[in-house]
Parts: sequence; C-alpha cells; structure tokens
Amino acid sequence: MESSHVTALQQKHNGLDQRLKAELNRPAPDMVKVQSLKKQKLRLKEEISHH
Repeated sequence: MESSHVTALQQKHNGLDQRLKAELNRPAPDMVKVQSLKKQKLRLKEEISHH
C-alpha cells in the first residue's frame, strides 16, 4: 500500500511538472499559476520524501 501511495504521489508530481513546463513555454506565462504549481510540487516532494 505504501509503495502505491508513493507511486501515485510521484505521478501527481510529474503531472504538475508537465503543467509547469507548459505554462512556462507560453508566450506570457501566468506567474501566479507558476508559483502555485511550484508550491504544489514542493509539497508533494516533501510528502514523498517522508515515505
């Protein structure tokens, strides 16, 4: 169960990473959205590291 939870968190982290890259590649990135995605990624990374 633990490993599937960690796998799900990693997949979510990767999805956020893709969304972040897509936003940054736009001609005029929404920096509020970029900061929000970065914070979400950091929270997930911290949760993954605690498992």
